[in-house]
Amino acid sequence: MAVNFNLNGKAVSASAEPDTPLLWVIRDELGLVGTKFGCGQALCGACTVHLNGQAIRSCQTPLSAVSGQKVATIESLSTNNTHPLQVAWIKHDVPQCGYCQSGQLMSAAALLAKNKNPSDADIDNAMSGNICRCGTYNRVRAAIKDAAATMRTAKA
Repeated sequence: MAVNFNLNGKAVSASAEPDTPLLWVIRDELGLVGTKFGCGQALCGACTVHLNGQAIRSCQTPLSAVSGQKVATIESLSTNNTHPLQVAWIKHDVPQCGYCQSGQLMSAAALLAKNKNPSDADIDNAMSGNICRCGTYNRVRAAIKDAAATMRTAKA
């Protein structure tokens, strides 16, 4: 039985078993490989996507949970690195190995969708579920603040 949902603004249908982790459906069946597998236990944040605007871990979310829902992956930000978060990520040299970055960016995007002017504590709280082995947490915080300022200015 197919599961229908909206992925990055487009209606899609997935034929995987209902208990298949959303991560594998997105990557293997639907061909979007920006979302990464990290720990497989929803602890590291590499697989973060949005479900109806909320940051979730796709490695532990069954396909059945997204039926009729809206899912957004890293590919939804922009295809050419023009989203304010992507611009700030590059400006602040956030990525090192880069593996955690799609999850980091999706957590940051969920934060900025709800909080246009986050404090350090807000950022630390929102990003606490994303592990960066390279330790670029200070750069992540600076990039989020920079992107937030850009986004506030753009909407003014």
